[in-house]
Amino acid sequence: MQITREDVVRFVNKASDIMNENKDYLIELDANSGDGDLGLTMSKGFAAAKEKVNSIDEKDLGKLLFAAGSAIASAVPSTMGTLMGSGMLGAAKAVKGNETLDAAGFAAFALGYYEGAQKRGKANPGERTLLDSLKPAADAAQEAAAAGCDDAKAMAEKCYEAACAGVEATKDMAPVYGKAFVHREKLHGVPDQGAIVGSLLYKAWLEALS
Repeated sequence: MQITREDVVRFVNKASDIMNENKDYLIELDANSGDGDLGLTMSKGFAAAKEKVNSIDEKDLGKLLFAAGSAIASAVPSTMGTLMGSGMLGAAKAVKGNETLDAAGFAAFALGYYEGAQKRGKANPGERTLLDSLKPAADAAQEAAAAGCDDAKAMAEKCYEAACAGVEATKDMAPVYGKAFVHREKLHGVPDQGAIVGSLLYKAWLEALS
């Protein structure tokens, strides 16, 4: 298994496309418990990341992802933009110095992304946030690497499935932060929009590696 620079660029490109495709859906969900701007924030942030990675000739995947994360954080300095940018910066730190990623490297990316977002946001899994899809995906990556998985697409698929299961689980979670807490009564049975964004990140990996 070897994930190349071209795969990482394709992942960022796919992430941009997928966030744009889901823009209206994320706006609709966010309007129920937030500012209603999540779709715009994510499409704008990842468009900036896409433009950045396609404009630089950086072979170090950590530095490439750092550029992507910085572009997101700069383009959309909102709460979610900051969290997604911080996640990317955490992943960048975890894989710095590598020009390709093996299974352990992909697992390091997933764990680094989760830890970057968690450290910045100070939330925990189970509180109906982005972390509720990022953590299951990171766990799935660790398990796949430990089990000797040597197929990049299969590993991305496991992460995406775990992230989607995490999204599903948020339907029964009570929000504890921000406007979602205020509107908590009407959110039962509705998936968390932040967790959906996390799952879309791994959908992008799956499509990039397919």
